[in-house]
Amino acid sequence: MRIAVLSGKGGTGKTLVSVNLAAAARDSVYIDCDVEEPNGLLFFKPENFREEEISIKIPDVDNILCNGCRQCVDFCKFNALAYIKDKLIVFDEVCHSCGGCVMLCPEKALTEKEKVIGRVQKGMSGGVNVNTGILNTGEASGIPIIKNLLDGIKDISDDMFFIDCPPGSACIVMESIKDVDYCVLVAEPTLFGVHNLNMVYELVKRFGKQYGVVLNKCLEGENPAEKFCLEKNIKILGRIPFDNELGMLNSNAEIAVRENKKYKEIFLDLLDAVIREVQHETTTNS
Repeated sequence: MRIAVLSGKGGTGKTLVSVNLAAAARDSVYIDCDVEEPNGLLFFKPENFREEEISIKIPDVDNILCNGCRQCVDFCKFNALAYIKDKLIVFDEVCHSCGGCVMLCPEKALTEKEKVIGRVQKGMSGGVNVNTGILNTGEASGIPIIKNLLDGIKDISDDMFFIDCPPGSACIVMESIKDVDYCVLVAEPTLFGVHNLNMVYELVKRFGKQYGVVLNKCLEGENPAEKFCLEKNIKILGRIPFDNELGMLNSNAEIAVRENKKYKEIFLDLLDAVIREVQHETTTNS
């Protein structure tokens, strides 16, 4: 069972929810696909972790062989190549590693070399298998790291996987959710929160994913995010209160379900709600 946790922006509570769901499930796999700002490992503090560098292939130029035909420059739609002052220049930062320029070069002046863009760390924390992707500062895309993280679970079917997605609705989020069974959307109780909820709501609908909403930071009184869910007939999976104790635990990178019985019950109830929804959809579609 693969569960993705999404939010329209950072700071909504996406990591709070995904970390505590994984801890509540106990024997589970937590995958931090928020490779630009990964912080799940700060909560889990995994032990015995191993690390692997992730690299991409980029063009390498032999300017002695290059005759300046510019076929590669014309081919590249991302403007990663330029021929300036009798020299072919590669702009690594915008190269998409398609390899087309290397295949096209009539003089074989282009080959490929490895460029390290980040790393993946894997370790254990109280029965939770923690997998974290970390993108190097300044790199354009974390998709190769996310692919590496998710390729590692493709052939595993008997575990619960919780995918902590990047915030927003860009390509890295799409890559994170494309093979999941269910999407949990985390929303704040404000008009701005509704705007961000709508972003990921439209995304999961477009991908044809089953989904439900967790209302975070709930207070007494009107909740625009709850009103939005009721108007759109979106399943509300649970409500997390806005209180100082939970905020203190979270700010100290403590896992609430391991520290407080009240929050353990909240997230166990949320986990049960997610499992019921997934099982209901599986039964309905079978």
